[in-house]
Amino acid sequence: MIDRLGPGRRPEGAASRGGGSQKWRSLLFLHWEVPVAPLQALVPEGLTVDTFEGRAYVGLVAFTMKDVRPSRRLPAVPTARDFHELNVRTYVHRGGRDPGVWFFSLDAASALAVLAARAFFHLPYFHARMHMRDEGDGRWAYRARRHWASDEEAAFEARYEVGDDRGTAAEGTLEHFLVERYLLFAETPRGALVRGQVHHRPYPLRRARVTELRESMVKAAGLRRPEDRVSELWSEGVDVEVFRLQRVERGA
Repeated sequence: MIDRLGPGRRPEGAASRGGGSQKWRSLLFLHWEVPVAPLQALVPEGLTVDTFEGRAYVGLVAFTMKDVRPSRRLPAVPTARDFHELNVRTYVHRGGRDPGVWFFSLDAASALAVLAARAFFHLPYFHARMHMRDEGDGRWAYRARRHWASDEEAAFEARYEVGDDRGTAAEGTLEHFLVERYLLFAETPRGALVRGQVHHRPYPLRRARVTELRESMVKAAGLRRPEDRVSELWSEGVDVEVFRLQRVERGA
């Protein structure tokens, strides 16, 4: 059985040194159920698509980054401190351990943050024009359009309402499987598999209800998704510690 609680514990020793910090705010989590095979074809060798009761998911998360610091010892860089971000992702494990996230794309409104994340974290970041608006009474609007999209448009536009308090996700539930992820994987330009870790308190969750959605980010990642979403959640956010990447062997 995969240990889904261990990655949420703060690392100790050398693994906990040399990291940065950031604040994730006003997160919208949208998820769709998709067949395993198309996802598995898009993740690297050594990682296996993680499933909940045999079902696989692709997620789209739209939020705002605040007070991003590449090192806890250094001040934030003004042009890469606060910006909106949106990612398309699925869930993977490495030979039955290390349940984490595989990102198909990450769009950010800061060009400097995009360059730094590509260089130091080997993640598929893209620069995008982005805007999020609190419309009052629990209503929000978010839109993003990727710069320099190559073959087709990569955009996102949504309006949504924040609803009832859900507390934190209980272990063993679909909500916990989808949102409580503390590990990420990436590949270096030379083909090495690396693993990153973050630490934060469990997400305080609320129900969300999307009233309008037009998006092509999932399609731009090479995936098809159904119209019906299986999960719509929102969180006010968490304060996050980010730890240095570690090279890992590919899972069996």
